[in-house]
Amino acid sequence: MQYKDYYSVLGITKDATQDDVKRAYRKLARKFHPDLNKEKGAEERFKEIGEANEVLGDPEKRAAYDQLGAGYHPGQDFQPPPDWDAGFEYSGGRSETAFSDFFEQLFGRSRRAEQAGGPQFNVGGQDHHARILIDLEDAFAGATRAIQLKMPKVTEDGRVITEQRTLNVNIPKGVQPGQHIRLKGQGAPGLGQGRSGDLYLEVEFARHRLYRVEGKDVYLDLPIAPWEAALGGKVKAPTPYGVVDITIPENSAQGRKLRLKGKGIPGKTPGDFYAVVKISLPPARDENSRQVYQRMARELAFDPRAKLGV
Repeated sequence: MQYKDYYSVLGITKDATQDDVKRAYRKLARKFHPDLNKEKGAEERFKEIGEANEVLGDPEKRAAYDQLGAGYHPGQDFQPPPDWDAGFEYSGGRSETAFSDFFEQLFGRSRRAEQAGGPQFNVGGQDHHARILIDLEDAFAGATRAIQLKMPKVTEDGRVITEQRTLNVNIPKGVQPGQHIRLKGQGAPGLGQGRSGDLYLEVEFARHRLYRVEGKDVYLDLPIAPWEAALGGKVKAPTPYGVVDITIPENSAQGRKLRLKGKGIPGKTPGDFYAVVKISLPPARDENSRQVYQRMARELAFDPRAKLGV
């Protein structure tokens, strides 16, 4: 997938105001509208212009796109970094228009809690939505964390800036990826005597150096020596609850899953913890270790490719 420079599509610079974006879009949309322009490629150009306006004409999408796009060039191979938009506060849902794969990668997944009712334009304030990253350990014990959120704002001269705010958020024990934490009254202020909207925080786990999460279950790649895999025994392994002894059955193969029932993410029905066997081979870095491997080759008569028929 290639990076799209939406500023170049509309023929404007990155310091353009929101009025500049609007004028550029209207001018190009009239020029390339399929009903008015029958030239080859006009329809595709019209769609490209509409997609650029969908991003740059929305201060929230524009602020996130500007942060992401630093250092990229049009046509450059591109893959959005994981959790690239975490911490950005949004007020609306997603567009229903079909756009390019590039757009869908960035904005296509409906991360906003649209089921919460969407924007309110009468008395009540809008609900806001944001994705946040928390540590896996916080889901095991619960915690109160200071969360920083970035909210785009259009200044009086029409330029987009990003304001930050910090909120103390209670992380409930047992929270899972994709669940929402509701902060009542922390959305947009209401009009007149109307109440403020709510803020919905969609929880995701930050990447962990040891563990990965699938639903309620937690996985650890557990390195063991070849003799531990062959002979079995007990080894120590870290878990979010602390260090535990795990029994390795005899002749454990690479990838074998050793289950600790109920030791995953806590809850009414807790998840499980899995230690996945990863056999680590000692390097043959000196003559003595080479002789050990040569002896194994002679005495074990082991053919790992016997089932391949070669």
